[in-house]
Amino acid sequence: MSHYVHPQGLCESHTVGTGTRIWAFAHVLPGARIGADCNVCDHVFIENDVVIGDRVTIKCGVQLWDGLRIEDDVFIGPNATFTNDPFPRSKQYPQHFTQTTIGRGASIGANATILPGVTIGQYAMVGAGAVVTRSVPPHAIVVGNPARITGYVSSSKQQTGKPGGVTAFPSTPGITATEVRGVTLHRLRQVSDLRGNLSVGEFPDDIPFPVRRYFVIYDVPSAETRGEHAHLTCHEFLICVKGSVAVVVDDGERRQEFTLDSPELGVHMPPMVWGIQYKYSSDAVLLVFASHHYEADDYVRDYDRFVALKQTGAAG
Repeated sequence: MSHYVHPQGLCESHTVGTGTRIWAFAHVLPGARIGADCNVCDHVFIENDVVIGDRVTIKCGVQLWDGLRIEDDVFIGPNATFTNDPFPRSKQYPQHFTQTTIGRGASIGANATILPGVTIGQYAMVGAGAVVTRSVPPHAIVVGNPARITGYVSSSKQQTGKPGGVTAFPSTPGITATEVRGVTLHRLRQVSDLRGNLSVGEFPDDIPFPVRRYFVIYDVPSAETRGEHAHLTCHEFLICVKGSVAVVVDDGERRQEFTLDSPELGVHMPPMVWGIQYKYSSDAVLLVFASHHYEADDYVRDYDRFVALKQTGAAG
C-alpha cells in the first residue's frame, strides 16, 4: 500500500492517497475519500460520504459524518465535533445529509462544535470550544458560543494563524498608501472651535473620485459583520462619522485592518479590493461615498471568485 494503516486501525476505503497515515483504533468506512499525506490519529471515525483533501491533520477523538467536505491543509483539533442533521430524530433519516465545507488551510480548535450546513472559509481559525452556528468568512478568527468574529489572520502570518495587527492612521492631515494595493488612508482637515469641531473633505483632492451615491450604515449589532465583498468597477470612501468600526481590506495577497473612530479619518477602497467591516460600536454611523450607482452585477461576493479574478487579471 502507498499509505499506512496501524495494525489496530480499520480502513475499508480503497481511495486513500499516498503517504497518508491512519493510526490505532481509527475506522474509515468504504465510501470515504482521503487525499495524500494526511494524518488520521487514534480513535477517529470517518463515515462514507466524506471527502478529505491533501495534507489534512485530524487529531484524536474526531468523528467525520456524511456530507463533510474538507479541503487541503486543514487542521482539526482533538475532539472537535461535526454535525450533519439540523433536526435529528432516532431512526428517522433525511433524504440527504447537509453538506458542511471546511476551506483550504482552515484550523478547527479542540472541542469546537460545527453545526451542519456551514462553510468555514479558507485559512479561518475556529477557537477551542467555539460553537459555530453560521458560516465563517475566509481568514476570520472566531471564538465563543455562539462563535463571533474577533479578528482576522494577517497575510504575513497566514500559516501561523496569528491575528493581524491594526494599522495606525497618520498623525497629520494627508494621504498615506497602505500595503494593500490601491488602498489609501486619509486624515482629513479638522477645525476645532469652542462652538464645536468640524472635519472637511473636498472633491476630488481628499475623496479621489466623482461621487454618484452615498449610503449610511447604523444600528449594527456589535457581533455582526458587513461588507464581505469587492466591486468590479466601483470606488468607495468610508468615514465613521460617529462611534467606531474596524475595516479589513484585502487585495488577494495582502491584508490589513484599520480602525475608523473619528470623522477626520477615511479609507479609500478602489475596485477589486475585498472589504469587511466589523466590531461596530453600539453608536457607530458609517458613511460611504460610492463612485457608481447601485449595480448588483458589480459585486463580487464569493472570495474564491475574487481571488481567481485577481490572479487572472480579469478585473481591476
